[in-house]
Amino acid sequence: MASFLRSLRRRIITPDVSETKLSTRGFHVKSPEARDLLETVGEMFLTGYAYAAEARTPAEAEERLEEIPPRWRGFAYEGAGMAFGILDAMPFQGGRKVADFLAQPGGASQVYLIYVGVGWAMARLPKFLWGKLHVPDPLLRYLALDGYGFHQAYFRTEQYVHGQYQDPRFPWPSDAPAGYANRVIDQGIGRAMWFVGGTDPEVVATLIEKFPEHRRGDLYAGSGLAATYACGADGDELRAFRDRAGAHRPQLAQGSAFAAEARVRPGLVVPATEAATAVFCGVTPRQAARISEECRPDQPITGDVPAYEVWRQRIADQFVSIGGVSR
Repeated sequence: MASFLRSLRRRIITPDVSETKLSTRGFHVKSPEARDLLETVGEMFLTGYAYAAEARTPAEAEERLEEIPPRWRGFAYEGAGMAFGILDAMPFQGGRKVADFLAQPGGASQVYLIYVGVGWAMARLPKFLWGKLHVPDPLLRYLALDGYGFHQAYFRTEQYVHGQYQDPRFPWPSDAPAGYANRVIDQGIGRAMWFVGGTDPEVVATLIEKFPEHRRGDLYAGSGLAATYACGADGDELRAFRDRAGAHRPQLAQGSAFAAEARVRPGLVVPATEAATAVFCGVTPRQAARISEECRPDQPITGDVPAYEVWRQRIADQFVSIGGVSR
């Protein structure tokens, strides 16, 4: 009976895979190969979501997640993070699933993706339940906003991408400097633009350039992350995208470095990631990941600039200083 109820829960709360089809979303199709790539990403995200929704424990979900091929495994962990976030907010679930998931060896190595997945849960839950979400790290909690921004741009594309919507009174986290949450949400929107534009750098850059100048750096950072983690562009396309970024190349490199670290930590580096960091950062994924790690603040930072933004600025400045990126 318990197994049947878990299976029923999975079917009830797991989104339908048709929601990830480019034809459903109305996204640009660059080529059949790019379409298949992006739709596989969506399918793997929902696979991870379903594994978590049906699992008795996070450890059981992790065992199944580790069987997913390396290229797609991170997306499945992201989906599992969303499912566990939603389950934590539901009555009678105990509210410990994300915490227990992060405590698993695989969860610890995929911490960035899981925090982003919790942001997807935030987008699906009413605001009064956001307090139940488990994002305890004061630095990494901003990744949930990245996930929130991705979700909104992916599912509410007309409003968030073409309409360039921002909530001027976004309420979370309550102690963030005024307006900063929207900057991180923009990074998630930029990441989603890589999907909206079908991995076509020309289309993505054109979408970004329609936004006000002050938002473009964060949008390029998000797109650089997606181009490095999800991939889908060849060397010439990546170089064209870097050139279109112009003055925002340091932010593009920063996003790429985040993606590199997210693949290096669990040992999931793929050749396309190596190609992207070579173009965007001028270094290998492992070198980019090391720069990200070394730039990470090791103590709380007080003031008007959150530690998360200090981290990002340090990474961008480091790539400029080593000559891997020009302004």
